Amino acid sequence: MNKNTLSPRGVLVVRPEPALTETREMLERLGWRCWGMESLVITPRALPEQTGVAAVLITSSQSIQTLSSSVAHDIPVYAVGDATADRVKKHGFQTVISASGDAAKLAELVTARLSPASGPLLLLSGEHQGLALAETLRGNGFRIRRRVAYATAPATTLPPDALSALREGLIETVMVFSAASARAFCTALANTGSSSRSLRAVAISQNTMKELHKSGFKTIATAQTPDMTAMLDRLGSAASPSSH
Repeated sequence: MNKNTLSPRGVLVVRPEPALTETREMLERLGWRCWGMESLVITPRALPEQTGVAAVLITSSQSIQTLSSSVAHDIPVYAVGDATADRVKKHGFQTVISASGDAAKLAELVTARLSPASGPLLLLSGEHQGLALAETLRGNGFRIRRRVAYATAPATTLPPDALSALREGLIETVMVFSAASARAFCTALANTGSSSRSLRAVAISQNTMKELHKSGFKTIATAQTPDMTAMLDRLGSAASPSSH
């Protein structure tokens, strides 16, 4: 093939389901060759019915299954980002407000929209997550009922097809959507004896970037904001000159 011929570049998406499949399908529509690693194994937690709250806060789509089974669908839900908010709406919740950002943006939104006098707020999060958000809101006078909605366990191996593609040089970019996903990927990669030095990474946040850097990534593009639009901006075009 002539080196000026445009060919699809390869990208490995590193994030949990269901967002992993959604992201891969979107990138393939944009012309990318895609592989995926389900970086975290998610186990939803069952909760008794949650009543007596003014609103629910969720910082991840992983909380939605527990949200749907334990909270009345007429209670307002404040979601960390647009994609999470869209998924909550599909589960039948009537009032869903997106912070279009991160946990800090969610805290700002809740403080601006709600009053501590409205009643307790239910915060659904993963284990060891949501603690800073709860502390911030309590500092603003809110009563926070934090409940663990799911447990996470890092994946320990790379999928065989992704590992083969990495070894064959078909993947040049790794898109990583959380610091926990970064740790899981880097550990799994190290377990294969492979190196990250030839890979380019796209990180959704500064914390994600720091985890990748600690594991040897030399080229890391960090999204300006923690959302898909900013990630795609850092990823660039699916076609590039190829010498293969």
